[in-house]
Amino acid sequence: MTTGSTGPAPVSPEGRRALEAELAEVRAERAAVAATLRDKDGVGDRADDADELQRVSDVARLDRRIREIEARLTEGVVAGSPRTDTVGVGSTVTLRFADGATETFEISEVANELDESLVTDDSPLGLALLGRRAGETVEYETPGGRMSATVVSIGQGREQA
Repeated sequence: MTTGSTGPAPVSPEGRRALEAELAEVRAERAAVAATLRDKDGVGDRADDADELQRVSDVARLDRRIREIEARLTEGVVAGSPRTDTVGVGSTVTLRFADGATETFEISEVANELDESLVTDDSPLGLALLGRRAGETVEYETPGGRMSATVVSIGQGREQA
């Protein structure tokens, strides 16, 4: 997932952990499905053949997802640490809201309902923040209406793995 023409996008530590976990799950699922493929002995009916074709299709789908995840993890390594001059995936961003409150968020590729400090890069706030610099004001839609916030500071993610 590159961000426009700016080159490879970093992967936040939370995003890396989620991708690595998904990769392990997909590899295990692929191994389980591949183990069910039968030798071509010519024995079986059309239902067996249809089931076999479905499993072959499942293995191909899982192989594609494995390649996608591996490519994204490699892209994150190539990209290195998040930038601190503009907001991107992996950045920690401190915002000042219209009511004067300040909060710090990490821009991530993955959501974690247990961590309210994560903002996904494809959420309204995340999309408004990407590419912004300290001092800029962003506007974004919320279920309660249009909101605005000013970028106070940009740093690297909470932990760099």
